[in-house]
Amino acid sequence: MKLVVGIVKPFKLDEVKEALREIGVNGLTTTDVEGFGRQRGHTEVYRGAEYQVDFVPKVKVEVLCDDDQV
Repeated sequence: MKLVVGIVKPFKLDEVKEALREIGVNGLTTTDVEGFGRQRGHTEVYRGAEYQVDFVPKVKVEVLCDDDQV
């Protein structure tokens, strides 16, 4: 058995779930996480002041599968 872990943008989760279903993956676990990569965060305005948000929301996807499925 192998544990495969991936980090995806929240709007891609349905697409990832469907792709995993198509290749025979029966279950997965998701966790809401925050992080940054190439995006380097973003700027938000709250009550007239700008704030730099370093972390953006992401989803961690964990799949436990047989060795031959990896």
